[in-house]
Amino acid sequence: MDHREDRARPPSPPTLRDVAERAGVSKSLASLALRGDPGVGEARRASVRQAAEDLGYRPNRVARALAETRSGTVGVLLNDLRNPWFVDLLAGLTAALDGGGLAPVLADSFTARRIGRSAVDQLLAQRVDAIVVVGTTEDDAPLREAATSGCPVLLAGTYEPGDLDADVVVNDDRHGAVLATRHLLDLGHRRIVHLTGPGEVGRLRAEGFRATAEAAGLPAWTVAGGMSEESGYAAARRLLEDKARPSAVFAYNDLAAIGALSAAHDLGLEVPRDVSVVGYDNTHIAAIRPVSLTSVDNGTFAIGVQSGRFAIERISGRIGGARVHRVAASLEVRRTTGPALL
Repeated sequence: MDHREDRARPPSPPTLRDVAERAGVSKSLASLALRGDPGVGEARRASVRQAAEDLGYRPNRVARALAETRSGTVGVLLNDLRNPWFVDLLAGLTAALDGGGLAPVLADSFTARRIGRSAVDQLLAQRVDAIVVVGTTEDDAPLREAATSGCPVLLAGTYEPGDLDADVVVNDDRHGAVLATRHLLDLGHRRIVHLTGPGEVGRLRAEGFRATAEAAGLPAWTVAGGMSEESGYAAARRLLEDKARPSAVFAYNDLAAIGALSAAHDLGLEVPRDVSVVGYDNTHIAAIRPVSLTSVDNGTFAIGVQSGRFAIERISGRIGGARVHRVAASLEVRRTTGPALL
């Protein structure tokens, strides 16, 4: 018998059964462990993952999807990919999902609306096992329909839609605004304006600013500033052109704060000598040396990680009421804030 053909045949890739045998567990338990099922103990989970690594095992997502009703994917609904805040959150979310054997599928609701499509419907058409809503969105009705159809919906960095029975992972937005406002008060600023943003997150940040300013005996000066560099620029320019201009601007997010910095520059004002500026989100843009923006760090990566963990639990069949998880805020002080001279 000629064995040359057998010798030329490449070795078969390791299977889930191989992993289970090496770890000393059943095939079903190995599958649960690799998917990150919360019912599997840490010791057995570690043993199974080590066996998979030793053997070079890679899950066949297509085969698993055919064998199960799950696709092994999680839809991630973004409001606008241009916002750098999404990048850090996605990094944390992707890391958590990968640990549970899941892959993200991204959809931009802003772009979908412009071309008359529903980003939620696009995700459901791909049979995603859950949807994570990142930031504010206007796709309220499709999300409600998705949730009632049995697809778990989770909210990351947002509270909307507020009538969903959904897990929520957010920053402590009110306290973050308190930290920003106290910082400016400690620098001697008494004419502080807050450029407000949308949704419940915007309301909480404005509430934190208002309570801190009023406790210091100051008027709570707020102006709609929006979420973009363009809207932040327009609002800040109007304020800084006035003779009674503020000595400090606290913006809803880093993009609006960048707009405020641009407005100050175009008007010949020096930051922070003539006006101090604080952002929110502590994105990578804030840390760029020429920008060096003082900003509230809202633990964006941690929000992503916890959202991924909640998604894995819901997909695995966790039954229970909706949860709200808040990540602590901190303040990163850089060069755009300084003592008040006005």
